[in-house]
This record gives sequence, structure tokens and C-alpha cells, in this order.
Amino acid sequence: MMDITKDNYYSQAAALEYMSCSQYKAFCACEEQALAEIAGDWSRGSSTALLTGSYIDAYFEGTLEEFRAAHPEIFKRGGELKADYAQAENIIKRLERDPKFMRYMSGEKQVIMTGEIGGVPYKIKMDSYHEGKAIADLKIMRDFAPIWNERARRRQSFVRYWGYDTQGAIYQEIVRQNTGERLPFYIAAATKERYTDYDIFGVPQEWLDERLEEVRRLSPHFAELKRGEGEPKRCGRCGWCRETKTITYIKDARELEDFYADND
Repeated sequence: MMDITKDNYYSQAAALEYMSCSQYKAFCACEEQALAEIAGDWSRGSSTALLTGSYIDAYFEGTLEEFRAAHPEIFKRGGELKADYAQAENIIKRLERDPKFMRYMSGEKQVIMTGEIGGVPYKIKMDSYHEGKAIADLKIMRDFAPIWNERARRRQSFVRYWGYDTQGAIYQEIVRQNTGERLPFYIAAATKERYTDYDIFGVPQEWLDERLEEVRRLSPHFAELKRGEGEPKRCGRCGWCRETKTITYIKDARELEDFYADND
């Protein structure tokens, strides 16, 4: 297996050899789109929302100046930050005023580890690793309100809706394999609201255990698809599926009402 470093972590070669949390979740969402991303045939691209989160990530990593230099699009012509990134600066200033939040984010930054889950190689990169104590991951959210999950037909916390419990399960297991310690997983989250809300959320161990079993069960199938074994499923909803679809039959309008239920 190739050695994973900060320079090759996001490379295509690493994506082919290793599964990651983001890749696993991509397969769960749409197998065909996940393969297209790995092959370089599809990119979800960037967005203001993603760049805003990356701006705050860069601050906590200590790489904000490099981030600013690499993204001139975040500035107005006069050199001032555009509104979304000025808001990111305000979020940072608010978080700096809370000692506990800053303490949780003060661990070793962007620590890389590798291991196996379900016989499949995995790589992780942690935002804030407190050796022997805890794993903390930074999340910037619109707000902390429950989110409607169409597939589950109910509202969920942002932790479960965005699969951060799955991320925690993968991180915890890979750290355990490398150190022998099963560390608690925390989400250090802040909102983009006018008056920023923020908190530290401990993800319950039962959630992590549940998700780890799911990752163990599904990962071998996703690895087979990466090796070209089997036919990947299309979700019919994502950008890749819309971009590559062809009409094969005339649909009954009633299918619109059953679409999500049929794809659970």
C-alpha cells in the first residue's frame, strides 16, 4: 500500500487504494457517481458554502494565509473580503472568545492515520487529535435545527443527517487500530447565523458502534465496485445521474409520489 501523506492524501492514487469517510458516504449516496469521482470523470465542484467552511478550517489549521493566497475569488476588487468570508472572520472571532471551544480545537492538526475496516484499507485525516484523550472535528453549519430526511421520513439532528456519526465511527476505529485506544469523538460546531451559535457535541458511543457495523458491512461491496467487479447502482437524484440520464420509458406521473420511497 502507498504511504499516505499530506501531499498525496487527496490524490487519485490514494482514492483508488484507500477508502475514506467522504468516499464511503459518496458510495452510500450514489455508487455510480462515487466511481465517476474516483475516475476523475465527475466533480461536485466548489461553492461559497464549502469555501466558507474551508476558510474557518484553514484558520484552525494555521494555514489561513495560504488559503487566502490560493483563493483570490473570496476578495472584492478593492481587496476586502466578500460578505460570506467576512462572516467567516466574525465566526472565528466569536469562537476565539470561548476557552473550551478553543481547547477542543487545540489538538494536533490534520493527523493522518491508515487502517482497515471490513478488510478494506481506510485513510483518515483528523482536525484536532488529542493523543490518548479525544478526537475533535470542526463543522460549520447553517444552524443547529433538525433536518428533514426524505429517505428516513423524519427529522434528524445535523450529526446524523450529514453522517458525522459515520465519520466518528471510522476515525475512532482507525485510531484504535493505530494506538490501542478507543477515544471519544466530538464535533466542535458553529453556525452561520447572524449571531453565531456554537457548541461541543459528544457523539454517543452507541451511535458510533451502530455506524461502524454498517461500515464493516458495506465497505467490501464498495471496494469490489472500485475494482470493477459488479454493476454500480444509480441513485437517480444526484448531479451525475441527471447529467448522464437518458429516457428509457415514459413514466406514469404517479411515480413522482413514489420516487423517494422506491429509492430508500
